[in-house]
Amino acid sequence: MAVDQAELSTEQVLRRDIPWETYMTTKLITGTGLQLLRRYDKKPENHKAQLLDDDGPAYIQVFVSILRDIFKEETVEYVLALIDEMLIGNPKRARLFHDRSLANEDVYEPFLRQESEFAFWHLNLFCRLLWKGNWFIQEKSCKILSLIVSGRPKSLDSAVANGASNSKKQISTINDILKGLVEWLCTQLKKPSHPSRGIPTAINCLATLLKEPVVRSSFVQADGVKLLVPLISPASNQQSIQLLYETCLCVWLLSFYEPAIEYLATSRSLPRLIEVVKGSTKEKVVRVVILTLRNLLHKGTFGAEMVGLGFPQLVQSLKAQAWSDEDLLEALNQLEEGLKDNIKKLSSFDKYKQEVLLGHLDWSPMHKDPIFWRENITSFEEHDFQILRVLITILDTSTDPRTLAVACYDLSQFIQNHPAGRVIVNDLKAKERVMKLMNHENTEVTKNALLCIQRLFLGAKYASFLQV
Repeated sequence: MAVDQAELSTEQVLRRDIPWETYMTTKLITGTGLQLLRRYDKKPENHKAQLLDDDGPAYIQVFVSILRDIFKEETVEYVLALIDEMLIGNPKRARLFHDRSLANEDVYEPFLRQESEFAFWHLNLFCRLLWKGNWFIQEKSCKILSLIVSGRPKSLDSAVANGASNSKKQISTINDILKGLVEWLCTQLKKPSHPSRGIPTAINCLATLLKEPVVRSSFVQADGVKLLVPLISPASNQQSIQLLYETCLCVWLLSFYEPAIEYLATSRSLPRLIEVVKGSTKEKVVRVVILTLRNLLHKGTFGAEMVGLGFPQLVQSLKAQAWSDEDLLEALNQLEEGLKDNIKKLSSFDKYKQEVLLGHLDWSPMHKDPIFWRENITSFEEHDFQILRVLITILDTSTDPRTLAVACYDLSQFIQNHPAGRVIVNDLKAKERVMKLMNHENTEVTKNALLCIQRLFLGAKYASFLQV
């Protein structure tokens, strides 16, 4: 029974017998290539490791030439599995692809091929293996390419940019490769080639590649940031925790790039990141999100939004926990100080709104300040009287006597100061809720509930004579 290519494993592929001699007979591989393959193929791992240590670039050259010249699917899968096995054994072997002896060999060509021989400056690259292979080929090509590109000597970039390459033919530029990869990765996030592995594979590679400035730029231009946001949500099992961690790692890398920050600001990412911190027990997940929020704190309106979402209280809670990571502890301290500065900058109504949204009310000075109510009464109309509605909901949901007393008092102040206060509060069905509180066991609650009811019945004209 044939194995579905989408479910193939490296181990299954490496159990195949490839007819290397036949390929030499048809001149698809050289005699030297055949000798190298005979020494390497089907040998124990320690034997392969020694061969790579002794003559690694020669094996890379053989593997790349096979991927370039041979199109039989089973053989392409096999060579990709050999390279994957080699890199899993030691990721530093990616450097072998950049050995000086391969200076005239375009190691990227089998993965990313240009539209025509003369289309060097075209960005419309199509990826032969990434786009046209089956899932096994796509997945391995993506992971291998990501490691090869990340493992390149950075001096290579400037050498190619300055025209220092000795190659007699055009060699794929790093930027072309990275842009081609980003295009494929964004496609996987939108419409995965594999139902369960497409998105995790794309995120895993992005977490490696977003360190590259050109990848950040290309990813933002491709509208990739909004593709990450739905993946920022609390995880339950180990597989989804890893996906969440790598997604948040991508967001952290993007938080160093101003154009990406603008996208994050408009994509509702902040509430999601805070929910992840609330719901995560894995230190590595909490760490990467906290480091991201530290980066965002002083950007645009992020600081004020964090205060509005109750993040200062969460930071206090996190600081009380036993974390082992020093970077995390330092970031929490920096967030605590930065959020204090943001709270100082908030207007009095912003502070009031934050207090109401958190559902914990106290007799802070603004509640009994006539100037506060006169100057901010129209602000209560924002978002279809959102704050007033929350205030009324608190009457049902809170069990704290102080909170209930202050909520009743604030409702009475709204009735007193807003021209249509009585009508609005009645329409929002507040009267029944306040009347229930007139029988509350706490005298502070009953006193303020009574005041609110009196103002509801008397209206602003007469209620102004009432005193607390």
